[in-house]
Amino acid sequence: MLTGQLARLAVRQLSSHPWQLGLAILGIALGVAVAVSIDLANASALRAFRLSTEAVGGRATHQIVGGPSGLPEDVYRRLRLELGVRRAAPIVEGDVAVAGRAGRTLHVLGIDPFADGDFRPYLDSGEEKRGREVLRRAGDLVGRAATALIADTTARSLGLGIGGELAIDVAGARRTLTIVGVLQPADAGSARALDDLVVVDIATAQELFGAVGRLSRIDLMVDDEALLARIGEALPAGADLVGAGAQAGATARMILAFQWNLTALSLLALVVGMFLIYQTMTFSVVQRRPLIGSLRALGVTRGEVFALVMSEALVIGIVGTLAGLALGLGMAQGLLRLVTRTINDLYFVLSVRDVALDPATLAKSLLLGLGVTALAALAPALEATSAPPRIVMSRASLETGARRGTRRAGWLGLAVLVAGGIVLAVPGSIVLGFAGLFVVMVGCALLTPAAAVILLRPIHGVAGAAFGLLGRLATRGIVAALSRTSVAMAALTIAVAAAMGVGVMIASFREAVTSWLEGTLRADVYVSAPSLVGSRPDATLDPALVAHLAATPGVARASTSRGVVVQSSRGPVQAVALAVDPARPPRWRFREGSAEGVWEGDAVIVSEPYANRQGTRAGATVRLRTDRGEQDFRVAGVFHDYGSSAGVVVMSRRTYDRAWDDRRISGLALEAAPGVDVDTLVAAVRERAGGGPRLVVRSNRALREASLVIFDRTFAITGVLRTLSVAVAFVGMLAALMALQLERTREIGVLRTLGLTPRQVWGLVTAQTGIIGLLSGLLAVPSGLLLAAVLVFVINRRSFGWTMGLDPSPGILLQGVALAVLAALLAGLYPAWRMARAEPAGALRDE
Repeated sequence: MLTGQLARLAVRQLSSHPWQLGLAILGIALGVAVAVSIDLANASALRAFRLSTEAVGGRATHQIVGGPSGLPEDVYRRLRLELGVRRAAPIVEGDVAVAGRAGRTLHVLGIDPFADGDFRPYLDSGEEKRGREVLRRAGDLVGRAATALIADTTARSLGLGIGGELAIDVAGARRTLTIVGVLQPADAGSARALDDLVVVDIATAQELFGAVGRLSRIDLMVDDEALLARIGEALPAGADLVGAGAQAGATARMILAFQWNLTALSLLALVVGMFLIYQTMTFSVVQRRPLIGSLRALGVTRGEVFALVMSEALVIGIVGTLAGLALGLGMAQGLLRLVTRTINDLYFVLSVRDVALDPATLAKSLLLGLGVTALAALAPALEATSAPPRIVMSRASLETGARRGTRRAGWLGLAVLVAGGIVLAVPGSIVLGFAGLFVVMVGCALLTPAAAVILLRPIHGVAGAAFGLLGRLATRGIVAALSRTSVAMAALTIAVAAAMGVGVMIASFREAVTSWLEGTLRADVYVSAPSLVGSRPDATLDPALVAHLAATPGVARASTSRGVVVQSSRGPVQAVALAVDPARPPRWRFREGSAEGVWEGDAVIVSEPYANRQGTRAGATVRLRTDRGEQDFRVAGVFHDYGSSAGVVVMSRRTYDRAWDDRRISGLALEAAPGVDVDTLVAAVRERAGGGPRLVVRSNRALREASLVIFDRTFAITGVLRTLSVAVAFVGMLAALMALQLERTREIGVLRTLGLTPRQVWGLVTAQTGIIGLLSGLLAVPSGLLLAAVLVFVINRRSFGWTMGLDPSPGILLQGVALAVLAALLAGLYPAWRMARAEPAGALRDE
């Protein structure tokens, strides 16, 4: 009976404050929506990457990979005939762009249809009728030039059928493939794995990618260790036997580090939502303290009061979480495009169009939302049951306890900050770094109320001098209602501090990248083939065309570059070979060592991310698998680099040519002769390149701008998450100020009776909300700088391997303070209007 009455009381309490209830639900819904949308977008992108690699790799247990120029076809012949390896399949692969479809990419897989059935079963259904169809399609692939198979979903999206022609761009050249068959997997999972995959005969792939007589790799299905040993011994010097998926695994680790950062930022919105639930339940308890005291005096137990508060919180949490899941599904599609674009810019050519609904992700988000709600409501629920009935019914005891609690929370916040510093100082994974960041945020939140009370002392005098009695009332009202204002200030401070911290980190990063580009890009004009990966060239230039362009009138000197992926004992390594004038080397900034012995000797330099990931220092050696076998290269220095989070090894072209047989060129850099206008030279180079493959010809300034465009695109999703976190904080401020001001109805009624006009009431409430926003903004400055330092010196280093200086960016800090004040003022508009319209008699009526 009593339980039913308490439940009716809870329902009445929630329904009597619909705005407060709605804002609480909205806050937790936004927090959950941000977390679930990022989780779904990340999971969809990573799942697409894994499905793509599985579709390409098939059932292979091992792979034979070559150097930058691939493998000679003779290696495959020797495997089959001399070593008796029956389950082996040659592969030539690469990425192409769909002509006329900006941003649409396809992965071309060149196979031997008669040797590939065991590896990629989507070419063989095992049914007699379908088996005859497979043989016919295999015959078409082998017997007809420039033919292809594509998945049914891809064919529909491109409007193609059997006999249709698929126009593609390969390294700037237009090619056409005739569709001779459509792959129709039996299940949805296999269909998604084949999406954006084009299967061609190996000879067609060799012609497309200019790799006649060469293979990208050889897939193996071998479980005999003795046979594997014999294969390894029989391989030529430039070939390596690796486990299946080793190359994809390295890329996946890079992508995972990027996604960890997004996940951590998305959880920030949920943390702010947790503050909102906490303050909602705190206000609920504060508003009903007399009622709770009466219930306790009438015999209601502490456990029943605790259950009452927690059940209310769980109702809010369930409704908010379910709404957040629905909202998150809608947001995930937009965020997926940003995530995919960033992955394409930095790591891997990936095309993902649909969000994959993972039940595990949805269940995890549901538990996360309810868990955050329960955790946030725990303290108010315990507070409601902690004091005897007489004390519970006293408002003065509440505020006295709040002031004492503020001091204790301040000391606890300092201790938590120290603990966070200890966690961050421990070398470890990125997960440990984010754990330390979260502890630091909690410490800042605990310190906020105590620091606000200290800041209010000088503000009190200034407000009194400027606005008289109303100014002093505004500042004193904040301290007098510390049990409610402290939580609101903490939530807004943390959200604005996070916005400041992320903004300062991005500004610091951008400044470092700008300086790096100025030192790296010394030529006037740069020429490359169109690239499908924004951060690196993935196509080559014809050497004859390079010589022709280098002879353009007005060119003083030319240099070339070659970017490749080579094998090492620690996995694939990005290597860059530069043919530069030793008298005019790139002006890189070195962390240790120098470039001495690189351009005129056999030494190499490594980027900071490579050195951090591999534990390499100047004076050490790196072992790379070359076309002459494994060789050690002395490391002359470690330079700062922001072009690759995996890290690169840089050497002279002469050193590269001695170790590898690859003579291809990835890029051409031209320096203008004295007195030659750069824009005129760009036009001349473009005219000279006309009639051949499409090339990307850019000036130094245009290339810098294009690089910064990629940088800004990379952090676009970070800005979105930052905005969403501030939006959650704004909802929290609105809920807090509405509850605070509406609870002051009787106080405002007394002031109106004493002669305050509606306009003065409006000014009083607005001034108070503005001061709360100003305090939150000022306190967010040191907290934001602390968070930025953690992001720059710990998180970025552990995630991506690079370091940079910290740029305080006064403009970002001032914007953060202004944002806090504006958010507080906007959140206080409705309470101010409501209080100004309240009639004194009604406000003084005892409910």
